[in-house]
Amino acid sequence: MSASATETDVEKAIHAEPDTALAPTLARWQWVALVIGIVGLALSGVGAFFDARQFFFSYLFGFVFWTGLSLGMLCVLMMHALTNGGWGFLIRRFLEAGAYILPLMALLFLPVFAGLGYLYPWTDPNVVAHSEALQKKQFYLNATALVVRTVVAFGFWSVATYLLNRWSFAQDRTPDAAYTRRIRAFAAPGLVAFALITSLAIVDWIMVLEKDWYSTVFAPQVIIGQILAAFAFCAVLLSLVRQYLPWRGLVRTEHFHSLGNFLLAFTMMWAYLAVSQLIIIWSGNKPVEIEWYLHRVAGGWKWVAVFLGVCHFAVPFFVLLGRENKENIRVLRGVAIGILLVHAVDVLWQVAPSLHRAGLVVSWMDFTAFAGVGGWWLAAFLARLKNHARLPHNDPRLEEAIADGH
Repeated sequence: MSASATETDVEKAIHAEPDTALAPTLARWQWVALVIGIVGLALSGVGAFFDARQFFFSYLFGFVFWTGLSLGMLCVLMMHALTNGGWGFLIRRFLEAGAYILPLMALLFLPVFAGLGYLYPWTDPNVVAHSEALQKKQFYLNATALVVRTVVAFGFWSVATYLLNRWSFAQDRTPDAAYTRRIRAFAAPGLVAFALITSLAIVDWIMVLEKDWYSTVFAPQVIIGQILAAFAFCAVLLSLVRQYLPWRGLVRTEHFHSLGNFLLAFTMMWAYLAVSQLIIIWSGNKPVEIEWYLHRVAGGWKWVAVFLGVCHFAVPFFVLLGRENKENIRVLRGVAIGILLVHAVDVLWQVAPSLHRAGLVVSWMDFTAFAGVGGWWLAAFLARLKNHARLPHNDPRLEEAIADGH
C-alpha cells in the first residue's frame, strides 16, 4: 500500500460515523455502574454506624484510588499534548472523559473532610501535645489550611480539565490549528503546576496518616502510580472498543506496542522510587522516618509488601520486556488489568495500616467503599464518553501520527 493510499484510508477512518452498536453498550454499563455506586455507598453508610473509623479509612482508600486515576489521566493528557504520539489520539477522548470527573471527585471529598478526626492524628490535641513534630506543623496541618489547599487543588485540576476539553472539542469544529496550539502552550506549565499541587494533595491525604513520618520521594512515587494506572485503564478500554468504528479502522498492533512501552517504563519508574525510598529510610534507621514502614511490615502486611514487589514490578516487567507480548492484545490487556488490581492493593497498603497497625485486616467496607466511589466514577466516565465524538478531528497532527501506525 502506498503512503498516499494509507493516508486516504486513515482520513476515511477518522471521519467515519461512530458505530451505533457502541452507544447502547456504554449506556447499559453506565446504569450498571451507577447501581453499583449507589449500593456500595449505601452499604458503606450502614457500616459507618457500627464502625465510623473503619468507614472513613475504607472511604479514603476508594477516594484516593479513583481520584488518582482521574489525576493520572489529566497528567497523561498534558503529556500527549507535548509529544504528539499516535497512541494518544486514539485514547484522548478516554483521557478527557476521565479527567472531566474531577469536579465530581471534589464533591466526593466531603466525607473525607467530615472524617478528619478519625483519619489524621494532627486533629487530636492529645497526640499533638506529645509530638514535637506535629506542634511545629500546626500552621500547615489544620482544618482551615486543608480546606484552602483542597479548594485550590481541585480548582486547578477542574480548570485545567475544562480548558483542555473545551479547546479539544472546539478544534473539532474548525480546521484552524489555533486551539491545538493553545492546548500545547498550556500543557508545559500545566504539568509543572500539576506536579506541585498534586504532591501537596498526596501529603494531605496519605502521608500525614502517620503523625511524624515524611518522605520527599513518596509523592512522586504516588503520582507515577497514578500515571501507570491511567495507561493501564486506557489500554484495557482500547482493547475492548477496537472492534467499533472509528477505532476499527485505525487501531494497529503498533499502538498497543506503544502503550505497552509506557506500562513498562512507568512500572520501572514506580519500582525505582519505591526501592530508593525504602533503602534511604531503612539505612538511616531513624525512629521518626521508619514508623511508616514498621506499620506496613507488621504481621500480614509484610506479605502484602512482598506481593506488591512481585506483582507491581517483577511480573509486568518481565512480561512487557518481550515485544511480542506488547503487541499481543490479549496478553497486554491481561497485564493492564493486573496492574490496575495491584495498584488498588498498593493504595490500600498505603492507607489501611495506619488504622490496623498490629497486622493485616481487610474490612468488608474496603470493598463496598471502593465499589461505591468507583461506580459513580465509571458512570460519570461512560456518560461523558458516549455523548461526545470518540476521536478528535481537525487536529493538524492527527492523520500523520496515526498513519505512522499503519
